Amino acid sequence: MINKSSKIMTNQDLSIIESLTDEDILNMPESDYMNELQLNFFKNKLKKLEQEILSNVEKNGKKLRETQFVPDPVDRASIEEEHALELRNRDRENKLLKQIQSSIARIDSKDYGWCEETGDPIGIPRLLARPTATLSLEAKERREMRQKLYGN
Repeated sequence: MINKSSKIMTNQDLSIIESLTDEDILNMPESDYMNELQLNFFKNKLKKLEQEILSNVEKNGKKLRETQFVPDPVDRASIEEEHALELRNRDRENKLLKQIQSSIARIDSKDYGWCEETGDPIGIPRLLARPTATLSLEAKERREMRQKLYGN
Protein backbone atom coordinates (compact mmCIF):
# COMPACT_ATOMS: atom_id res chain seq x y z
CA MET A 1 0.00 0.00 0.00
CA ILE A 2 0.96 3.68 0.06
CA ASN A 3 3.88 4.77 2.24
CA LYS A 4 2.12 6.83 4.96
CA SER A 5 5.21 7.46 7.06
CA SER A 6 6.39 10.29 4.82
CA LYS A 7 4.75 12.90 2.64
CA ILE A 8 7.05 11.99 -0.27
CA MET A 9 5.62 9.41 -2.65
CA THR A 10 7.93 6.67 -3.79
CA ASN A 11 8.04 5.30 -7.33
CA GLN A 12 6.22 2.23 -6.01
CA ASP A 13 3.44 4.46 -4.60
CA LEU A 14 3.10 6.23 -7.96
CA SER A 15 3.00 2.89 -9.73
CA ILE A 16 0.16 1.68 -7.49
CA ILE A 17 -1.84 4.88 -8.05
CA GLU A 18 -1.32 4.86 -11.81
CA SER A 19 -2.39 1.22 -12.04
CA LEU A 20 -5.70 1.90 -10.28
CA THR A 21 -8.79 2.05 -12.45
CA ASP A 22 -12.09 3.84 -11.94
CA GLU A 23 -13.60 0.44 -11.16
CA ASP A 24 -11.00 -0.21 -8.44
CA ILE A 25 -11.92 3.08 -6.78
CA LEU A 26 -15.66 2.35 -7.10
CA ASN A 27 -15.21 -1.07 -5.50
CA MET A 28 -13.55 0.31 -2.36
CA PRO A 29 -15.69 0.21 0.79
CA GLU A 30 -17.50 3.39 1.85
CA SER A 31 -15.38 3.45 5.01
CA ASP A 32 -12.36 4.17 2.77
CA TYR A 33 -13.97 7.34 1.36
CA MET A 34 -11.27 9.91 0.52
CA ASN A 35 -8.43 7.94 2.04
CA GLU A 36 -4.85 8.68 0.87
CA LEU A 37 -5.10 6.24 -2.02
CA GLN A 38 -8.30 7.81 -3.36
CA LEU A 39 -7.00 11.36 -2.87
CA ASN A 40 -3.82 10.50 -4.74
CA PHE A 41 -5.82 8.73 -7.47
CA PHE A 42 -7.90 11.87 -8.07
CA LYS A 43 -4.86 14.15 -7.81
CA ASN A 44 -3.14 12.07 -10.49
CA LYS A 45 -6.28 12.18 -12.66
CA LEU A 46 -6.54 15.97 -12.24
CA LYS A 47 -2.82 16.51 -12.97
CA LYS A 48 -3.16 14.56 -16.23
CA LEU A 49 -6.20 16.63 -17.20
CA GLU A 50 -4.31 19.82 -16.31
CA GLN A 51 -1.38 18.83 -18.56
CA GLU A 52 -3.76 17.99 -21.41
CA ILE A 53 -5.43 21.40 -21.16
CA LEU A 54 -2.11 23.27 -20.89
CA SER A 55 -0.95 21.46 -24.02
CA ASN A 56 -4.16 22.45 -25.85
CA VAL A 57 -3.85 26.07 -24.70
CA GLU A 58 -0.30 26.26 -26.03
CA LYS A 59 -1.23 24.64 -29.35
CA ASN A 60 -4.32 26.81 -29.84
CA GLY A 61 -2.41 29.93 -28.78
CA LYS A 62 -0.04 29.41 -31.68
CA LYS A 63 -3.01 29.22 -34.07
CA LEU A 64 -4.39 32.49 -32.75
CA ARG A 65 -1.06 34.27 -33.11
CA GLU A 66 -0.81 33.32 -36.77
CA THR A 67 -2.06 36.27 -38.78
CA GLN A 68 -3.32 35.74 -42.25
CA PHE A 69 -4.02 38.43 -44.74
CA VAL A 70 -6.83 37.36 -47.01
CA PRO A 71 -8.18 39.84 -49.55
CA ASP A 72 -11.51 38.04 -49.98
CA PRO A 73 -14.05 39.37 -47.42
CA VAL A 74 -15.83 35.99 -47.19
CA ASP A 75 -12.59 34.17 -46.42
CA ARG A 76 -11.63 36.86 -43.92
CA ALA A 77 -15.01 36.54 -42.19
CA SER A 78 -14.54 32.78 -42.00
CA ILE A 79 -11.09 33.19 -40.43
CA GLU A 80 -12.45 35.73 -37.93
CA GLU A 81 -15.25 33.32 -36.99
CA GLU A 82 -12.68 30.55 -36.41
CA HIS A 83 -10.66 32.90 -34.20
CA ALA A 84 -13.78 33.83 -32.21
CA LEU A 85 -14.51 30.13 -31.70
CA GLU A 86 -10.91 29.51 -30.60
CA LEU A 87 -11.16 32.37 -28.10
CA ARG A 88 -14.38 30.94 -26.62
CA ASN A 89 -12.74 27.52 -26.35
CA ARG A 90 -9.68 29.07 -24.74
CA ASP A 91 -11.87 30.89 -22.21
CA ARG A 92 -13.68 27.63 -21.40
CA GLU A 93 -10.35 25.80 -20.99
CA ASN A 94 -9.01 28.56 -18.71
CA LYS A 95 -12.08 28.27 -16.48
CA LEU A 96 -11.67 24.49 -16.33
CA LEU A 97 -7.97 24.91 -15.57
CA LYS A 98 -8.83 27.12 -12.57
CA GLN A 99 -11.34 24.50 -11.36
CA ILE A 100 -8.71 21.77 -11.71
CA GLN A 101 -6.14 23.79 -9.78
CA SER A 102 -8.73 24.53 -7.09
CA SER A 103 -9.54 20.81 -6.86
CA ILE A 104 -5.85 19.95 -6.47
CA ALA A 105 -5.60 22.54 -3.67
CA ARG A 106 -8.65 20.94 -1.99
CA ILE A 107 -6.93 17.54 -2.23
CA ASP A 108 -3.83 18.99 -0.57
CA SER A 109 -5.97 20.44 2.24
CA LYS A 110 -7.98 17.17 2.52
CA ASP A 111 -11.26 18.97 1.69
CA TYR A 112 -11.66 17.22 -1.67
CA GLY A 113 -14.68 14.97 -2.07
CA TRP A 114 -16.81 16.82 0.46
CA CYS A 115 -19.70 19.12 -0.51
CA GLU A 116 -18.90 22.80 0.04
CA GLU A 117 -22.51 23.53 1.04
CA THR A 118 -23.49 20.58 3.22
CA GLY A 119 -20.23 18.88 4.17
CA ASP A 120 -21.65 15.57 2.92
CA PRO A 121 -19.64 13.23 0.67
CA ILE A 122 -19.91 14.17 -3.01
CA GLY A 123 -19.57 10.50 -3.93
CA ILE A 124 -17.05 8.54 -5.95
CA PRO A 125 -19.30 8.07 -9.03
CA ARG A 126 -19.87 11.84 -9.29
CA LEU A 127 -16.16 12.62 -8.81
CA LEU A 128 -15.20 10.08 -11.46
CA ALA A 129 -17.64 11.71 -13.89
CA ARG A 130 -16.64 15.26 -12.89
CA PRO A 131 -13.41 15.39 -10.86
CA THR A 132 -13.80 19.14 -10.28
CA ALA A 133 -17.21 18.81 -8.59
CA THR A 134 -17.52 20.82 -5.37
CA LEU A 135 -21.15 20.03 -4.58
CA SER A 136 -23.02 16.81 -3.95
CA LEU A 137 -25.64 15.95 -6.53
CA GLU A 138 -28.44 16.99 -4.15
CA ALA A 139 -26.83 20.35 -3.36
CA LYS A 140 -26.20 20.99 -7.07
CA GLU A 141 -29.84 20.21 -7.89
CA ARG A 142 -31.05 22.56 -5.12
CA ARG A 143 -28.77 25.32 -6.42
CA GLU A 144 -30.03 24.85 -10.00
CA MET A 145 -33.64 24.91 -8.78
CA ARG A 146 -33.01 28.18 -6.90
CA GLN A 147 -31.40 29.66 -10.01
CA LYS A 148 -34.43 28.70 -12.10
CA LEU A 149 -36.82 30.21 -9.58
CA TYR A 150 -34.92 33.36 -8.64
CA GLY A 151 -32.34 33.80 -11.38
CA ASN A 152 -28.63 34.22 -10.71
